[in-house]
Amino acid sequence: MKVKSAIATILAVTMLSAGICVAADDNDEKRDKTRKMAAQTLQDLYKLEPAAQAAIQKAAGYAVFNNTGVNLLLSTARGSGIAINNGNKQETFMKMGSVGAGLGLGVKDYRAVFVFADEKALNQFLDSGWSGSAQTDAAAKAGEKGAAYSGAVEVAPGVYVYEITKNGLALQLTLQGTKYYKDDDLNKK
Repeated sequence: MKVKSAIATILAVTMLSAGICVAADDNDEKRDKTRKMAAQTLQDLYKLEPAAQAAIQKAAGYAVFNNTGVNLLLSTARGSGIAINNGNKQETFMKMGSVGAGLGLGVKDYRAVFVFADEKALNQFLDSGWSGSAQTDAAAKAGEKGAAYSGAVEVAPGVYVYEITKNGLALQLTLQGTKYYKDDDLNKK
């Protein structure tokens, strides 16, 4: 009887360990996929808006998100991304989700690139996430600040967003009702 119990315990521990290893492998794959998506999105952005490269390099940090939205009277979106601190190269993996209501029908696949002009804006995004619902009056800036982020929309003090669709840079920003937050699973090492 003790032998059966010991074998059962060994099997249970082995299966649990295998499950943890598979989850770790899945998380590594998700991190790699997110990094590749971010690199491709930045390449696409730099082709569409060459000045964005210098703006991102000079910024305190940036975040890149892959988003898919569906609008069938109720609009929803979900996605994932990565935020990079340019100072220390720290990666923070993130998720996003959105819900809204309105007339319309369709599916939208887009990328959003956040640029954080200063450390305060970056840290606030990383520590608290960000909710687009409070930023319904976002508008492109004119003058010196806007020129540094040509093609982007300022959505909060020191936070600029480029939105890329399959047709290029978006003419409107559709982040209302969107929450960005840390992905606890992918940030575990």
